[in-house]
Amino acid sequence: MATATATSFQYTVRDRAGKTRNGTLDAPDQRVVAVKLREMGYAPVSITEIKTGTMKKEITIPGFGKKVGLKDLSIFSRQFATMINSGLSLIRALNILAEQTDNPELARIIGEVRAAVEQGRPLSNSMAEHEAFPKLYIAMVRAGETAGLLDSVLMRIAETLEKDLELRRKIKSAMTYPVVVLIMAVCLTGVMLAFIVPTFAAMFDSLGGTLPLPTRVLMAMSGVLRSFWYIIIFLPIGAWKGFVYARKQPQVRYELDRIKLKLPVFGGLFHKVALARFSRNFGILLKAGVPILTALEITADTVNNGVIANATNDVKMSVKEGESVAAPLSSHAVFPPMVVQMIAVGEETGAMDTMLGKIADFYDSEVTSATESLTAMLEPLMIGVLGGIVGGMVIALYMPMFKIFELIE
Repeated sequence: MATATATSFQYTVRDRAGKTRNGTLDAPDQRVVAVKLREMGYAPVSITEIKTGTMKKEITIPGFGKKVGLKDLSIFSRQFATMINSGLSLIRALNILAEQTDNPELARIIGEVRAAVEQGRPLSNSMAEHEAFPKLYIAMVRAGETAGLLDSVLMRIAETLEKDLELRRKIKSAMTYPVVVLIMAVCLTGVMLAFIVPTFAAMFDSLGGTLPLPTRVLMAMSGVLRSFWYIIIFLPIGAWKGFVYARKQPQVRYELDRIKLKLPVFGGLFHKVALARFSRNFGILLKAGVPILTALEITADTVNNGVIANATNDVKMSVKEGESVAAPLSSHAVFPPMVVQMIAVGEETGAMDTMLGKIADFYDSEVTSATESLTAMLEPLMIGVLGGIVGGMVIALYMPMFKIFELIE
């Protein structure tokens, strides 16, 4: 009688003494492996399928490894909140989430968090050991544990992450068109300089005489590209790596963020996005019951803009000395008067978290209208830029021919 071929799974478990053990099992699917391991007295941490055939070591490229994105965390938080609200225990909810999540890296992390919770550690402390969970996430979970409102806090986290994802989507939609057009312009310029201009160069040499300045510049650019193409190809990669490294330096990052807020076209959009993120993060932390000083510190770390982060840290120091939040905010030009006044009203009425939510909603709508107007404005502008580059090169190539026609006449 033929038997069905079982799939091999590699597992990591913890025994009753808390020690980690590794091994492999053959089973139809992951659920069967998990059941077998529990029957053996082990707590599964991770279960991964081994591809049939020759086993190969997985090759990972730096910068392209498995990651846990905001969307993954948002889905995890919403499902976790629903399970807790339904009465499931933390261990059982984490166990289900580890088995059903589509992201293998997140499944591994959830398994390790579950194992730590099984040993009696708080959920927030277990999550804090993993970089996948941001500071904002950890602080809110800790506040939810303390207040006994973990399900509602997790739902707020999911909503916050979804709104942050929506903000990023709007930024990407505004940036996609100019970036695509810029790449097209660079590619077209490269093709013309590498393949089309050299065919004219031979003809110009046979004619003799002095070429017009634009044509000479174009010929020089073509010569540089053909001679040093291997350097020019890797130049953007090196520049990007240098930018990423420089961005990690606090002073450089601050200057870049300051310049970003003053850009002629995109500066206003970046400013509104930063204000929306500041208001939402600060407000959601206060609503979750996080102390105001801790909330300000976490907001400064998660706002993703050095200028607003520095201003938030200054506000934190002033609040620590007994001042209100609105008073020191007014001394920083990055915060518009409307934001300062609404926060002041929120402090007076004891509803600052609600006011911050309204500010975030206002700037969300502002970002939406700004991206729509930017897209409408940039489309004809970028088409003109692309046409100008290609047209300028064509004119530079034909200028010597115009000169010849004049001599013939």
